[in-house]
Amino acid sequence: MNHRIIAEQIFLAGINSVLPDRLISNKLILNNNCLTIGKLNFSLEFIDKIYIIGAGKGSAKMAAEVENILGSRITGGHIIVKYGHACKLKYINISEASHPVPDSNGYKATKDILEIAGMASRKDLVICLLSGGGSALLPDFPEVSSPEEMILLNNLLINSGAGIKEINAVRKHLSVVKGGQLARAVYPATLISLILSDVPGDPLDAIASGPTTPDPTTFEQAIAVLEKFNLIQHVSHAILEYLNEGKAGNRPETPKPGNPVFEKTHNILIGNINLAL
Repeated sequence: MNHRIIAEQIFLAGINSVLPDRLISNKLILNNNCLTIGKLNFSLEFIDKIYIIGAGKGSAKMAAEVENILGSRITGGHIIVKYGHACKLKYINISEASHPVPDSNGYKATKDILEIAGMASRKDLVICLLSGGGSALLPDFPEVSSPEEMILLNNLLINSGAGIKEINAVRKHLSVVKGGQLARAVYPATLISLILSDVPGDPLDAIASGPTTPDPTTFEQAIAVLEKFNLIQHVSHAILEYLNEGKAGNRPETPKPGNPVFEKTHNILIGNINLAL
């Protein structure tokens, strides 16, 4: 056997270890009426409805495996994937949208996911599937702005030289879904996020802009990013005013560690670069 073949086998073994369906089946196990997710156990006798939501380039394959395991126990759901990454699902709606710059399909699908989050009640279980690309595929915009302004801002941020954490600090504070705010929308239902990381170090608040994790950043830091990369003059007056109102305390901050909305939220990292290596 030559070295090229050996190298290819090593490479493919790494890829196979982080295939979305394999990662889901490792963490989600149904045994009669007992659902095990990671180290958590749930008796389905005490759960009214199960919703599946999520976004990311790998979320379609993740959702397909969730359907294989839970089947008709799924009440409904919605996930968003990049164009060309969809697959056939029976119980979960799927939308294709643009990445890395959001488009109208992404905005519409995000509204649908927020509607599902709002329907979930105390005795319901919401499983959120997140993977790389979730930030762009789960977009929204402040009521003072528009999709066009947010698309322009995303383009500016991506091409500014800013790091992913800096970009996400801005995104989170112009959103009602990012930076832990999806968890706020789902509460008081139980929320389990199954997360496939493509970010070095696996900071959960950075993957897909951390929609189900506490957000350590602030409105003030979001403004500082725009100043650092000389974007202030290119951002609309409405967006700047919105951020400054947040900085002044006139708009709610993203939920921080210790916020009650995270009492029934569990974030489980199911795969990352290290696992593949």
